[in-house]
Amino acid sequence: MYHYQSEATRFLNDYIEKHPQEAQQRLKNRALLWDVELNPEEQAGYEAAKLPKKPYAYQPD
Repeated sequence: MYHYQSEATRFLNDYIEKHPQEAQQRLKNRALLWDVELNPEEQAGYEAAKLPKKPYAYQPD
């Protein structure tokens, strides 16, 4: 099996091991950016505002 880890990955793993509070903060920050619930009304508005795409983008009108 292949167990290569880059220097950056080893550094991050070592840092998290030495600073366990950073792992908790990392999860908290992830929740701010990635684990968010989308508002269905806003999403519907975004979908309605989309313009149809042309079959060939470089063809002049």
